[in-house]
Amino acid sequence: MFESHLALSHAVTPLALESYVEYLTKNQSLLWELLINHVIVVVDSVWLAVVIGVPLGILATFDDRLGKGILWTAGMLMTVPSIALFGLLIPLVGIGKIPVVIALVLYAQLPIVRNTYVGLTQVDSATIEAGRGMGMTRRQRLQRIQLPQAIPVIMAGVRNAVVILIGIAAIGAFIGANNLGDPIFNGISEAYPAAIVVSTVAVSLLALAFDYGFGVLEQLFRLRNGEDVEQALVTRIIRRSIA
Repeated sequence: MFESHLALSHAVTPLALESYVEYLTKNQSLLWELLINHVIVVVDSVWLAVVIGVPLGILATFDDRLGKGILWTAGMLMTVPSIALFGLLIPLVGIGKIPVVIALVLYAQLPIVRNTYVGLTQVDSATIEAGRGMGMTRRQRLQRIQLPQAIPVIMAGVRNAVVILIGIAAIGAFIGANNLGDPIFNGISEAYPAAIVVSTVAVSLLALAFDYGFGVLEQLFRLRNGEDVEQALVTRIIRRSIA
């Protein structure tokens, strides 16, 4: 029985791989277009989320009760199922890219706000007191001391948010976002495994690429702050090129 199962697996696997390659070859231009759309949606969502989330994280450090409220709200947004949130946004802004971007911005708030708050509150109090002793105002201490030291932690939050958003963005195809989620949903409805597998692999590789890129940025900021970190290959190349 084992030998028959082994023979069957050898017979099926090449056919499966051939179907994946065939699908990729026939739909290469379409997949590139969907990939670009996916990247655009994620990038638009991330920069908007940073513009909103970092100030909220800064605001959360000013008052403990306010900070708890902001962090609690950001956490609650993360618990809302994406399909439900898309459904709530459709009557307000319609279908397509806009509701997906709005949803992704909301989902990104927790890692960005939380890491901004943690990064700012973990700055050495002695350094802050030194700035106060030099006559710096609270705003000056924030801009010149706290934010520069907190940027690596904030970048780690953005990095986590991006990886999460890439996966959620694929679900946005359900409401017409026109990205890599389209062939996944079509493959499910048409029982076409090649479309599902190829598109899922593309989404995963995209998430890994973004994660690596933001990881390099995080390392560069940590090195600028004088931290001792293990440098990735791209980090070493960038530092040598600007040295």
